[in-house]
Amino acid sequence: MKEKIEQIRQQALAAIEDAAGIDKLNDVKVAFLGKKGQLSSLLKGMKDVAPEDRPKVGQMVNEARAGIEAKMEEKRTAIQKKLREEKMKKEVIDVTLPGKKVAVGHRHPNQIALDDLERVFIGMGYEVVEGPEVEYDHYNFELLNIPANHPAKDEQDTFYITKDILLRTQTSPVQARIMETGRMPIRVIAPGRVFRSDEVDATHSPSFHQVEGLVVDKGITFADLKGTLQQWAEEFFGPDTKVKFRPHHFPFTEPSAEVDVSCFKCGGKGCRMCKGSEWIEILGCGMVHPKVLSDCGIDPEVYSGFAFGIGLERVALLKYEIDDMRLLYENDKRFLSQF
Repeated sequence: MKEKIEQIRQQALAAIEDAAGIDKLNDVKVAFLGKKGQLSSLLKGMKDVAPEDRPKVGQMVNEARAGIEAKMEEKRTAIQKKLREEKMKKEVIDVTLPGKKVAVGHRHPNQIALDDLERVFIGMGYEVVEGPEVEYDHYNFELLNIPANHPAKDEQDTFYITKDILLRTQTSPVQARIMETGRMPIRVIAPGRVFRSDEVDATHSPSFHQVEGLVVDKGITFADLKGTLQQWAEEFFGPDTKVKFRPHHFPFTEPSAEVDVSCFKCGGKGCRMCKGSEWIEILGCGMVHPKVLSDCGIDPEVYSGFAFGIGLERVALLKYEIDDMRLLYENDKRFLSQF
């Protein structure tokens, strides 16, 4: 029995020495010290040992087990140390390598154009105001002198939620709300998102942005409107920019005009941007209609005013020479990183 115990001990020590990893070491433990291992099987045969020899044999088995466990723990420590050293060697940081460049965000072209536009008008004493995107028909149409049978109120052009509630088609309702307060004088711009039932293409979108301007005070004339827009055009597009007014019709202004600016790309010589005409259509404007003033509680015999509406996407496309509005909404990093 003594020779058999020693033989098992030597086999176990040799197997421990040959174990190359933790998994192999666990296999050795199961083979020699497990419930069905060789030492455990040896103890099951104690019934064949003479009663007087059983204590001695039991002691020899326990000593063998203790020796195997001690060797196994020593081997386990050595394997873990080696693994830790290899891992640390792989994780060594080369401090001479260049650092990773952090991706920096960019302002959207629309936001850049809006910030520049607001900067110009705030410099002229205007206040920036906002209003709800879900609006009443009363503010979006009726107070702006747009009658019930007007084409703009057709469901094919306007997103109606109920008969009286809709997604605003312009930011002009903000002007009506401001005039209703009766606080004079008024000098505001109202930027915001608007909605129209348009097909998506290079120049149209069902959701886009406008900036409406409104001035109401005593003695306001068309000359004030012309001077304001001339000042804005020079600061926004460049000091050599010229402005041209063409008669037009809008329900909420009288007289009304469309405004062109001289092509800031070719300087009036004719190019692809102005289509050879030397001028670029930029916005609509006019003197606030007396009926709009009176409907909002302002006496048109005492006060007068002017209003204008600028398509934010349009000026952004022109300023940055972008030929497709869809590029503004695709969130393509290759495009946005240019700004």
